[in-house]
Amino acid sequence: MPDQSPRAGRPRSEQARGAVLSACTELLRQGGLRATTTDRIAALSGVSKATIYKWWPNKYAVAVEAFLSRMYAESPDPDTGSSFEDFRLAVRGMMRFSASPDGRIFAQLVAEAQNDPAVAAELRERLIAPRRALVRVIWDRGVARGELCEDVDPEVALDLLFGPTMYRLVAGHAPLDETAADDIVRAALSGLAR
Repeated sequence: MPDQSPRAGRPRSEQARGAVLSACTELLRQGGLRATTTDRIAALSGVSKATIYKWWPNKYAVAVEAFLSRMYAESPDPDTGSSFEDFRLAVRGMMRFSASPDGRIFAQLVAEAQNDPAVAAELRERLIAPRRALVRVIWDRGVARGELCEDVDPEVALDLLFGPTMYRLVAGHAPLDETAADDIVRAALSGLAR
């Protein structure tokens, strides 16, 4: 997981951090992103608003960190010894996350990022970049084992593998399930495998 060290000042209590992230997740599930406020997070978590602002710049940063921990739980690096199987399990995890109530809230964060550069930067730096770094490890292992084409741009390959989940989440045109995940990985790797 990426560095989640607090800003300068008193060390962050893990109990308080957990309470804030749990409260934020609960509020997001109840009313969505726009109805979640720092005041409400503070009231539900029992952590002062001043403390929350000491650790996070805004409610979006709290939401991103809450989602980061959920995404890692849903889609860790499986390291099975097979690129196909690793990607299949990782995309399945992303599908599960996207199909959950958290997935709809994540879509709201993505939508908010279209109009707010600070939210976009927070998503890129704290959620998307670490997630892509994790799946890049799967790609690099596959290239090293000779399973995947080394002359393919890894960033394009990752877009081909994981982009369909985001598209399905936002467009809502097709299912977010294990069968879809398996089909996407099979199709993408048919052109990326050696």
